[in-house]
Order: sequence, then C-alpha cells, then structure tokens
Amino acid sequence: MLLQDKVVVVSGIGPGLGRSIALRCAQQGADIVLAARTESRLTEVAKEVTDLGRRAVTVPTDIASEEDAARLAETALSSFGRVDTLVNNAFAMPPMRSFDRAPFDGIRNGFETNVLGALRLVNLFRPALEASRGSIVMVSSMVIRHSQLTFGPYKMTKSALLAMAQSLSTELGPKGVRVNTIAPGYIWADNVKAHFSYQANKRGITTQEVYDEVAASIDLRKLPEPDEVADTIVFLASSMASAVTGQCLDVNGGEYHH
Repeated sequence: MLLQDKVVVVSGIGPGLGRSIALRCAQQGADIVLAARTESRLTEVAKEVTDLGRRAVTVPTDIASEEDAARLAETALSSFGRVDTLVNNAFAMPPMRSFDRAPFDGIRNGFETNVLGALRLVNLFRPALEASRGSIVMVSSMVIRHSQLTFGPYKMTKSALLAMAQSLSTELGPKGVRVNTIAPGYIWADNVKAHFSYQANKRGITTQEVYDEVAASIDLRKLPEPDEVADTIVFLASSMASAVTGQCLDVNGGEYHH
C-alpha cells in the first residue's frame, strides 16, 4: 500500500493510461480526484475506484479553462482537505504535420493544454502540495527522444512540459515538493490498437504483424501496457522515490535509450 490514505489528483481520465493511473493508485491505498472533459468516462472510472474500497470524486474539467481548473482545485480540497500528488496526464494533440504546414492555431491549442494547462494546475495545487510535502508527475512522451517527420509540434509541447517540470523541481524542492516526468513510448491501449488496425488494413496485413514490426525495435519486444506505465507513476508518487526529483523516467520497453 504505497499510497495509503494519500489523495491523488489525475487529469486526463480516459479509457487507457488515465484510467490505469487512477486504478493503480487506488489499489495502492489512495483516494482519487478524477478530472477529464468527458463526464461519462469519469463516472465509469469512479465506480471502479470505489469498487476497490477507495473514495473517488469526479470533476468535469478542461484544464485549458481557468474556471474549470479552479473548480477542480476547490472540489479536491473541499472533498478531502488535502492533496498529496498531482498527475498531469491531460493533453491535446497538436497538428501532426511539418512546421511549414501546421496551423498556428493548432500548435497554440496544444501548448494551451499540454503546457499552460499543466502549469495552471500546478499553481492552483501548489499550496496544498507544499502543505503535504507532496509530489507532481508530468506525463510527457518518447517524442522528446526523436525527431521524426510531422512530430515537430507535438515534440515542441512535450519538450516544453519537461523543461517546465525541471524548473518547477528547483522552485518547489525547498518546500519538500518533488516534481518528476515520465516519457512513455507506445502504450498498448485503445488509441494505439486502432492505429495499428488502420495501418494493417491499409497495408493488407494483420494487426499482429504491425505489432510485431514495432515490437522488433523495442528491447523487451513488447509494447508497455497502461498498467505498467501507471506503476511507474505510483513509484514516483510514493515514499520509495523520496529522493527523486527533477528527473524524467522513460517508460518505453527500451525503444529509446536516454
């Protein structure tokens, strides 16, 4: 029970990693504040959390909205009286195009959620996290480790998120608050499964063949499951990582080395 009686706020609750983060934290003893734009997803995951014997509060939230973000912080504190960990998992995908073809509005929207939205939550929860000597985990991406074509706008937002996390670690460290980042690679969840299926149909091969091609470039020869990525977040949120801050831990099965 690494997070026994802790309160964890998770943004970006969805069917993949967001859900796994919430449930793995609950399995380790935490009560969960669930935030996402889609209320039906929040309701589903909240039931799974309470079925594990932990408390769950749902707050429909667009973290790019100051009003929504403020309501999230107010609800979390009024419900539990404390916050021990903030997991910034919410993100918006910028245009997957080369920079000369990417509309600035799309890039700007990506920054608004992926970077400024995350910072907005950090600032709102800062007093509570300082009081609990808590932790923050940012969810970045392995995109920061490569420069593949069309990934530029996405890499730019996730790289900015990492730089922000490192600076926040320096700011908040004297207050006892740890700030770390994870950089997952492919995660074998609904979005990647759908993408692999699309690629398979386009090329006239099976989804398993697409999977095997990708896995061949990964040291462990498998794509990480959502729970495996979430367990890394549990570790960083726990006292087992009490001396770890300002770090970025890659969770990609060895696809990239850093």
